[in-house]
Amino acid sequence: MSAVALGHKADHGHAAGHDDGQAGYVERTRRNRLGMWLFFASEAFIFIGLLAARFYLWVGEDGEMMRPELDQVAGLIVTVVLLLSSYFMNRAEVSIANNNRRDFLWSLVITAILGTAFLFGVIIFEWGMFPAIFEGHLKPSDGVFGAVVFGMTGMHALHVLSGIVLIGNVWWLGRKGHFSAEQHWGVEATAIYWHYVDLVWIFFYPAIYLIGHAYGAH
Repeated sequence: MSAVALGHKADHGHAAGHDDGQAGYVERTRRNRLGMWLFFASEAFIFIGLLAARFYLWVGEDGEMMRPELDQVAGLIVTVVLLLSSYFMNRAEVSIANNNRRDFLWSLVITAILGTAFLFGVIIFEWGMFPAIFEGHLKPSDGVFGAVVFGMTGMHALHVLSGIVLIGNVWWLGRKGHFSAEQHWGVEATAIYWHYVDLVWIFFYPAIYLIGHAYGAH
C-alpha cells in the first residue's frame, strides 16, 4: 500500500474519530440542556411563591393593592444595570461561538462587574447597609413590607451571586484555553442561567417598585 493511501486512511480515521467525539458531545449537551430546563422549572416555584406572597400580603384593608415607599431612581438604575449585563453575557457567548476569545473574555469581565454593581446597589440602597445615610430605611422587621422585600431581593441576590461565581469560573477556564466554537456548553449554560436570573428580576421589579399604591412603612 502506498504512503499516500496510508496517509489518506489515517486522515480518514482521525476525521471519523473527531466526528464521533463531536456527536457524543452534541448528545451530552442535549441531555444537559434538558436537565438545566428542568432545574429552571423547579426554581420557578420559588420565585412564583415569592410573587404570590407579595400580591397576597401587600393588600390594604379596603382590598387596594399596596407597596412600600422605595427609592424609585435606585430601583430603575439597578434594573438597567442588570439588563445591560445580559447584553454582555450574550456577547460573550456569541464571541466564543465565533472563536473570538478576546471579546469573549472581556465580555465576561464586564458582565461580572455589572452583576456586582447590581448586588451592591440592592445591598446599599434597598437593604440600608449604611443607616447613618439611609435613616428610616425599610428593615426586615417592618411587617409584611420588610419581610417580602428582603425575601424577594435576598433570594434573587443569592442567584445573582451564584451567577457571578459561574462567570468567574468560565472566565478562568476560557483564559486557560478551554471552550471553542464547536464545544462551549459551559459558556452556554452560564449564559442561560444569567438570562434566567435577569428574567426573574423583570417580574420582581414592577411587583416591588411599581404596582400598587405607595404606603409609608414607617
